[in-house]
Amino acid sequence: MKAKILIVAFISLFTLQSCTTDVVVNDYQDYPNHVSLPDLMEGYDLWYVDYNRTTGNGDVPFLSKAFTVSFLGGDLLANNNLVGIGSTGNGFGVNIGYYDYTPNSVRVHHNIYGFYELNVYQVSSNEIKLVDPYTNTAYYLIGYQRSSFDYDRVFYDNMHYFLQEYVAWEKVYTSAAGNPNAFDAENYLKFVIGSNDTFRSSQDYMIGNVNNIYWDYTGNYNIQNVSGNYYTKKLNLYYNSNDYEGFNITVINDGRIRLYHIASGTTYEFEGRGFIPIMRNAAPRTKTNLEFKK
Repeated sequence: MKAKILIVAFISLFTLQSCTTDVVVNDYQDYPNHVSLPDLMEGYDLWYVDYNRTTGNGDVPFLSKAFTVSFLGGDLLANNNLVGIGSTGNGFGVNIGYYDYTPNSVRVHHNIYGFYELNVYQVSSNEIKLVDPYTNTAYYLIGYQRSSFDYDRVFYDNMHYFLQEYVAWEKVYTSAAGNPNAFDAENYLKFVIGSNDTFRSSQDYMIGNVNNIYWDYTGNYNIQNVSGNYYTKKLNLYYNSNDYEGFNITVINDGRIRLYHIASGTTYEFEGRGFIPIMRNAAPRTKTNLEFKK
């Protein structure tokens, strides 16, 4: 079931009318439709940070922590969390600083990290490369209008990060259909933030304070694609006891997930408890095999 995420109506962007600098051409060929740098940067509501394509060993933290960034008339906004994406800041996210231009670059003044000047290369009509010249680190961004941006798809292509945005996931539903199995006794799951493969589970029941949960088991997990279905992933839990549980995972909304236990045919639903706002002081994303398609 696709996530029922609020997709807000399109609001026109402001443009900087006074700046008429040209776009820097990309490294491989002169892109034919040259536009002013403000028109390029502000011509799309959202720039999706295709983090898996990042090159270089440096880090521009406000990009490595963001799923989207938006350039709005001098204000820089970002969606750093998947929870609330599509509704926070009317879909743009939170304000993280301001920016201006040189003829070939965008100069960002971040609220926490300070000043960054990034060279801009236009790769295609809706794709740019931002390069930090000091570390030669490059980020690829894909431009979208909010009216056509698939917020649901972002959840699935970044499932690791979504699962980590809550302190714990609490089981709230078990289907009558399905065979009895060991996972019936598991009531809480935790996907450790800052790690792409560590999870914990607990058989505690109806714990008021999620910080008091006793975690019975620890193990590793991974997320796999389901062939032909963008809106379902496979979640594999590998317990340290050599036990294994496999599920098809779907997003009901930004606080509830459905797990279909493949071996038993049982369906479970979990709700997120203890939202973790990944704003300006959280660990950046790490590269995975996830990718948001154009």
